[in-house]
Amino acid sequence: MSLKNEILQIARKAKEDCQVLANLSTSTKNAALEGMAEALIKSRAKLKKANAIDLASARKAGLSSAMIDRLTLSDSTLRGMAESLKAVALLPDPVGEVTRMWTRPNGLRVGKMRIPLGVIGMIYESRPNVTSDAAGLCLKAGNAVILRGGSEAIHSNLAIAEVLRAVGRRHGIPAGAIQVIPTTSRQAVEEMLQLEEYIDVIIPRGGEDLIRFVVSRSKIPVIKHYKGVCHVFVDASADLKMAQTICYNAKVQRPGVCNAMETLLVHREIAPRFLPPMAEKFRAAGVEQRGCPETKRLLKFAKAAKEADWFAEYLDLILAVRVVGGLDEAIAHIVRYGSSHTDSIVTQDYASAQRFLKEVPSSTVLVNASTRFSDGFELGLGAEIGISTTKLHAFGPMGVEDLTTSKFIVYGSGQIRT
Repeated sequence: MSLKNEILQIARKAKEDCQVLANLSTSTKNAALEGMAEALIKSRAKLKKANAIDLASARKAGLSSAMIDRLTLSDSTLRGMAESLKAVALLPDPVGEVTRMWTRPNGLRVGKMRIPLGVIGMIYESRPNVTSDAAGLCLKAGNAVILRGGSEAIHSNLAIAEVLRAVGRRHGIPAGAIQVIPTTSRQAVEEMLQLEEYIDVIIPRGGEDLIRFVVSRSKIPVIKHYKGVCHVFVDASADLKMAQTICYNAKVQRPGVCNAMETLLVHREIAPRFLPPMAEKFRAAGVEQRGCPETKRLLKFAKAAKEADWFAEYLDLILAVRVVGGLDEAIAHIVRYGSSHTDSIVTQDYASAQRFLKEVPSSTVLVNASTRFSDGFELGLGAEIGISTTKLHAFGPMGVEDLTTSKFIVYGSGQIRT
């Protein structure tokens, strides 16, 4: 069978099984998710054996330590995957939920009901945990999912999917619900992106290059974010000890992820007191700091920031630092250089906090908390299938509800249109 026909067959099977998936009972889906969580833990030896093949290839290919970290299926990673599936099982089932009802003057009762999106194509890199997260979220929302992970994780992804599908069969979940494209050929992605008749939406998750490639080739709607240029603004009224803790966590805890802080904005009034000790903490953690002229006057060791630094998603221990005159200037900076991903303010001033929440046009905006909380699991979504900065039809971390759309339902009593 040709590659083109193989991908077409996978997509057709997903489409065929959509009707069954859309009408599964909540109890069936939850039981399957609980069973999948248990099976991941019971199968950890098998999964880690498959993962070891991928890790050996990754090291041979010279992948970075950050990429290898994302690729590794440790015991804690597997426990986290299982916990995510259990958390998704505990969430309310959105399918069939009537979100609004109103009555027209002629007596018609009109409402909106949540329904699955249909077939979701998921294209992602490195992280095998995305395989189970995406499968679990799509199942709970009544969707079929076609998974195309990166070549570096092919053995891990196929093994995880095999475990999930085996549990699904025992619970009457159709085979088309969870499918992995079993080839590393980039042509498989090209073929997948042409199947608008069978796939309803594409969600790419990975680096900016991957996402731009998908967008440029796809005939199917794409939900995406290109990059995470995340900011923390330390206001004049901030608790400086709290601000240090938040900023350190936002930059250092996992610098290679999209919700890590890339630019630190500091109010001019407190910059002389806040920046020197903060910068020393960053230096001790190996963070390279690139600053505006005012920052450099306070931090002699800082490199001079260039215009490109304000747009940069470093995904590394590098930080751009800017001193600003106040809230207006901080918001203006974020509007100009931000990526609509995640931004935070540290402040004790209620009015400033409310203005920041209202005026910063990002998909997640926080007050007195690290940008690292911009994550589906941390925000109570059970897991996330991705983060959208496109606004249509979702904005921010995407959970179960974001994998549904809505249809109109109308109750009549014999009305006709005249």
